[in-house]
Formats: sequence, structure tokens, C-alpha cells
Amino acid sequence: MDFSFTEEQEMWRENLQRFCRKELNREYVRWLDENVNFPPDDLWQKMADLGILGIIIPERYGGSGLGFMEATIMYEEIAKASAAVALALGVTIGLGARTILDHGTEEQKQKYLPGIASGKLRWAMALTEPGGGTDILGAIKTYAIPDGNDYVINGQKIFISGAHKADYINTIVITDLKATDRAKALSIFIVDAKSPGLKINPIRKVSNHACAACEIFYEDVRVPRENLIGTLNQGWYHLLSTINPERFMCAAMSLGISEAIFEYVLQYSKERFAFGKPIGQFMAIQHMLADMALDIELGKNLVYKCAWLTDHNKPCQVEAVMAKLFTSERSIVHAANGMEIMGGYGVCMEYDMQRYFRDARQFTFAPLNNEMCRNFIAQSYGLPRSF
Repeated sequence: MDFSFTEEQEMWRENLQRFCRKELNREYVRWLDENVNFPPDDLWQKMADLGILGIIIPERYGGSGLGFMEATIMYEEIAKASAAVALALGVTIGLGARTILDHGTEEQKQKYLPGIASGKLRWAMALTEPGGGTDILGAIKTYAIPDGNDYVINGQKIFISGAHKADYINTIVITDLKATDRAKALSIFIVDAKSPGLKINPIRKVSNHACAACEIFYEDVRVPRENLIGTLNQGWYHLLSTINPERFMCAAMSLGISEAIFEYVLQYSKERFAFGKPIGQFMAIQHMLADMALDIELGKNLVYKCAWLTDHNKPCQVEAVMAKLFTSERSIVHAANGMEIMGGYGVCMEYDMQRYFRDARQFTFAPLNNEMCRNFIAQSYGLPRSF
């Protein structure tokens, strides 16, 4: 496995860093956190123009046709500037474009992918339900029944990122109510967000303010049969190709947060004086910073291993869970230590550390809680299922 980046990948990272310095500077990201619940239209279009939204979409559909390595670089760099913006991008790219690209019909690809790449269409994926979360199969109750040329959907979803700004929502529903095996009873439909009977409400939350989560109510929402993604009743198996990359993409976002924290407190420790010297001279603070640097390097190895394996069509289910678990938990430790280093300033709203702490917390339980991550890892080594 080659851990070095190609010249083109290095140039891509540099382009993203320049973009973030200009369009996602500290002052603007603070404004986003305090004033919006989704990236503004002008910012969204600038990201599309840079090629971010079409990064995984083949050139024949208007995209860049790049791989998971390039996508991982993008999520890391954008999250370093704003985890909320990275999360908003991930919803459209990873949960929208990826699912259509992997399992959609040619007609669906031609109809939707160019719009995503150009920034004209935004996406969300509605999977989680009240009382669910990690227990996806056991908790899902939203169902669709056939009616003429349509399916009619009824049910409720919750914690659906970016749904309030989405043009379309990939909705996972039960389509075989009699099936004893829920894994063979689910299907995915593309639902127009303007459909009659669909109600979307943003939910106020502590973390990632610029990418709101939403609750969605489906009341006799009609969806054309042609909006089925993939094969009827095989939606769970289609989801697996989306869920696994989602885990290490979120790991890349946690990694970006940790890098932002490290750079922020490293600079602070050089400028803040106590007892006649910079606080970075004190051993306790040096140890905290050294641990951050170590964790970041370890996190990069995990995250980019997943990207490399995926680009080479090799399995990485366990590695993706490990990457998500490690980077999300360490980012919380880094944020807490960053607050400790900054003292009172670490909890002041005009400083970025409190936002890093808030944003990092979300990734410890989304898209999969870390307790379940540990269960999956243990099972991969032959231990019995614990749930």
C-alpha cells in the first residue's frame, strides 16, 4: 500500500486549502455557526465551481470522476475549516450521488447527477427513525405500498441532516410488510422534497449549526415507481455500499477537526505568556500537544488506508469502523485538552475552541455510535454477536 499522494492529489489539497483560506476563513465560519442552518447558496455554488460537488461523479455526468482518496482529502480540508460545511457536502455527495451512482438506473444517473455536480440539486438520505438510531432494521416502520404507477409512503424519520434544504431525499422504507427478514424487505426511493404530504422540520442542536438535522413526516406521499433505486426489497444491501464509505468520510471530518484544534492551540501556546514565558514551554502543555500530533498521524493512517482500499476495490468494513471510532473519540479529547490549555478563553463564544468541542461531539454517535463500533470490531475477530 502506497501512502504517498500523487502530484495531482497534492495540487487538489493545495487548491482546497486556498479555497478555505479565502471562502471559509475564521470570521466567516463563525458567522455561519451563529446565523445559518445550511451553507448559503453562493458558498454552495463556489464549491460546485471548484469541482467539490462533482468529485466522485464521472465526467460523462458532469463530474470530475475522482476517487475516494481525493474525496477524503476534500472532507479533511473542508472540515478543518468547518465541520458543518463538510457534513452538508457529505449528505449530497456521499448519501445522494454515491447511492445513485452505485445502484441507480441510467435514466436516474442522467437526470440527477449533472444537477448535483453543478450545484443545482441538493440531496439528503432519510434512514433513521424515532426509537431507532443504530438499530436500523429493528426500528424502521416507515412503509410504502404500491398504488397504480406510484408507491405511497407513510411514516416518520428523524435526525436527517440537510433535509430542509434538499431538493430530493433518498428515503428507505419497508416495501414487504409480510417479510420475516427485514433485511429483505427494504427499498430506497427518490422522494421529491416538494411532494404533497411531506413535512420537514429542522431540529435545534448543539453541534454543527450550519448543517441542521431534521424530522420528516410522510403522510400519503406519492412517489413514481420509476423513482425506485436499485431492486425492490434489496435496499438494505444497496445501502451497504453507501454506509461503509460514510463511516470513514466522517472519520476524515473528525480528523480535520483535530487538525484545526492542534493548529489553534499550538499557536495560542506560543503567544500566551504565564510566569514570564510562553505556556508552550511548560511540560504539561507540551505533552498534550504531542499527544494531539500523534493521534492525528495515527488517524491519517487509518482514514487514508480506508480510502486506498476502497479505490482498489478491497474490503475495509472493519477498518472503516476503526477509523470512525478512533478519530471521533480522540477529537473529543483534543477539544477538551484545547479548552484546558486556553483556560477561560476556551469556553468563550468569540473563540473557536468551543465550536470545535461542540462539532466534534456529534461524530461520536453519528453515523454510528462508538459502542456499536466496538461491537463490530469484536465480532470481526470471531466473538459472538452482543445485541
